[in-house]
Amino acid sequence: MEKQIFNPWEWGKNTNSAQAVEVKNVTGTLYCSGQVAIANDGVPSTADMRSQLLQTIQNLEHLINEAGYECENIVRLNVYTTSTQEFFTTCMDVYIPFIQKYNIQQATTLLGVKELFATLTIELEATVVK
Repeated sequence: MEKQIFNPWEWGKNTNSAQAVEVKNVTGTLYCSGQVAIANDGVPSTADMRSQLLQTIQNLEHLINEAGYECENIVRLNVYTTSTQEFFTTCMDVYIPFIQKYNIQQATTLLGVKELFATLTIELEATVVK
């Protein structure tokens, strides 16, 4: 697999994402449904957004690994949250280290939504390649 990152504007280098990601010679693509803070028993978290993000990342990592893919090959990562302001003020110290841990340079969209399932406040949707 070959991957090329495009960030044509200087400001784009400071967004913890890429404006575009091109992949060639892909042998597989994994389209992950939105992952949230749901425990193994299927119960949604009632914790704060930061705690939910920690569990959501663990769930996403587990799914990607279980499918035989690697987190460093995430090429698209969308974030859905019930409060973009809360995400930026309480979650960046969790989100950015996750991105840096795997040296992910992904195309991304951050969306503020009215609500998510049950008591959930954050959801991550990924596309991963081999």
